[in-house]
Amino acid sequence: WRLMSFIAELLSRIVTLLIWAFVGRAIISWLVVAGMRHELLFRLNHVLGVITEPIIAPIRRFIPPLGMIDITPMVAIIILVIIVRVLNAL
Repeated sequence: WRLMSFIAELLSRIVTLLIWAFVGRAIISWLVVAGMRHELLFRLNHVLGVITEPIIAPIRRFIPPLGMIDITPMVAIIILVIIVRVLNAL
């Protein structure tokens, strides 16, 4: 039972980091839209994209962008929050 609890806690922390990766990617995209141009921002955005894109790519197949707004990151965050809550309940 301890091993299951440890695995659930570890997965919960990993999923929480994924949520923060989505938040970071959103903030960076807003900074770029606002006119900030810096090599570090572009590199960080690339790294976060590599981490988050495999999660949102399948969601994009079912939820197209709403005009200029892509809501798939929000949908992914909601799904990840549900996963964290389930893991924390174990």
